[in-house]
Amino acid sequence: MKYNFGAGPCILPQEVFKQASEAVVNFNGTGLSILEISHRAPEFESVMDETVALMKEILGVPAGYSVLFLQGGASLQFSMVPANLLGEGQTAAYLDTGAWASKAMKEARLYGNVEVVASSKESNYTFIPKQYDIPSDAAYFHCTSNNTIFGTEIFEFPKSPVPMVCDMSSDICSRKINVEDFGLIYAGAQKNIGPAGVVVVIVKDELLGKSGRKLPSMLDYKIHVDNKSLYNTPPVFSIYTSMLNLRWLKAKGGVEQIEKENIAKAQALYDEIDANPLFKGTCEKEDRSRMNVCFVTVNPEHEKPFLKLAEERGMVGIKGHRSVGGFRASIYNALPITGVYALIDVMREFAQKNG
Repeated sequence: MKYNFGAGPCILPQEVFKQASEAVVNFNGTGLSILEISHRAPEFESVMDETVALMKEILGVPAGYSVLFLQGGASLQFSMVPANLLGEGQTAAYLDTGAWASKAMKEARLYGNVEVVASSKESNYTFIPKQYDIPSDAAYFHCTSNNTIFGTEIFEFPKSPVPMVCDMSSDICSRKINVEDFGLIYAGAQKNIGPAGVVVVIVKDELLGKSGRKLPSMLDYKIHVDNKSLYNTPPVFSIYTSMLNLRWLKAKGGVEQIEKENIAKAQALYDEIDANPLFKGTCEKEDRSRMNVCFVTVNPEHEKPFLKLAEERGMVGIKGHRSVGGFRASIYNALPITGVYALIDVMREFAQKNG
């Protein structure tokens, strides 16, 4: 049996894979594939409406916010956020907690000034900075809630005096959040929402159209809001599969239930890392991600043999990012706890043979 610990595109529930594959052949009895159906057809409009409604329900999105399903991934949002929110001569505040935050800052500098309020770069991003001030005259404050490469996660967001923007690509829908604390949330779908090809944007309507900047239509949030994410042909299949996955999450009990499961999965794996003499974690314990568990072998010479054993036992995608090395087990919503226990068994087997 294979257990997919890949960081993304990642595992989705088996029932979602099955339902999506059936729709590729025959979508809702239409005799047409979901891949060929018009995005203007009533059948797809109902898909879009349900997907938006599910996202609002699952995350508790209040009135006054719009939910968009766009293209370009989170990487395009690195540019769209400052294009829409950072006016001429203004400064945006950024928290630097990893590679994706750094890329977001790089793009924002093309539109205005960027103030880095805090950074953990000097420690190779092994912790989340806690003590910092957000300037009250900033256009917005940007943070990345979970860092897939380095395995850290923000568990308590700051009280921001300015609109808070958050890249939640790798932990959205994995835990409860208060959407009202944020001016804008964006998330690539390919971790906990659906397949690659679509990005979700949740934006407070009062922030739209205030940068004073003339934007290309495809970069203007307001145009996408006015057109209900249908200004251009959307990624139909990715949105449909996201709808199926959100249905699955709702049926499980929503973020309240999945958060309990995610805590249990992460705790079990971190407990083994801390107890097993052949392995050690790479991050400060209080900031350890529930989504991406990063660890290394105490003896570097054990790295390749452990990876080989893990792969022989059906563990897929656990090789760590080159920035950290070692191993990374991504344990997103759809990975069952049995997968975590299977990895723990491999770690114990390796310790018995090499301890």
